[in-house]
Amino acid sequence: MHDSMTRDSNARPARTRARAALAAALLVACAAGARAEDRIAVHARAGLDLAGAAAHTWSPDAVLIYLENDEPLDTHGASMRWGYLFYSPELQKARGYSVREGKILVAEDLTMKFEAPPIPTEWIDSAAAFTASDEGPARSFCHEHDGHLDTMLLLRGAIEADQPDHTTWMLVYSAPNLPSLFVVLDAANGKVLRTWRG
Repeated sequence: MHDSMTRDSNARPARTRARAALAAALLVACAAGARAEDRIAVHARAGLDLAGAAAHTWSPDAVLIYLENDEPLDTHGASMRWGYLFYSPELQKARGYSVREGKILVAEDLTMKFEAPPIPTEWIDSAAAFTASDEGPARSFCHEHDGHLDTMLLLRGAIEADQPDHTTWMLVYSAPNLPSLFVVLDAANGKVLRTWRG
């Protein structure tokens, strides 16, 4: 009996240590899960101020000329990461910033030389652009062909060539084994300007 009690007393600290280790592991797992849940997708304007401040440090005359999601989009026009491209007329250079969770992950100069018109400050955010697009052919495209929103980009002049001052959102929807659906919106009011497949 004495030997049995000794074995139990020796085993008890080991069991206690094992339970403590298990509890610690569970706490770490829960904390990691909480951090993952905190990583929510955001809309396009969320990283604009941060990217803009960095761009103005790079060149005080820098202006936003292009914006695009850098990671997949959710079903409401939000992404974990957005890319912002700025142009400096003085330097005649462009510099891009990729923002995720309130941090600039990438800041790099573009080697190509081009001058693009600045995007006005008044434009609807990606959530409103998605809603406006989803009310048209995009909804039936996604419903009938198991499609999804793949890309959102904001730019001025390049899509509506006959209206060089027009700022537009372009939304690209993809579906298996089908041409993509392109939807172009007026970035000021969300009006659908045109759609095509290609």
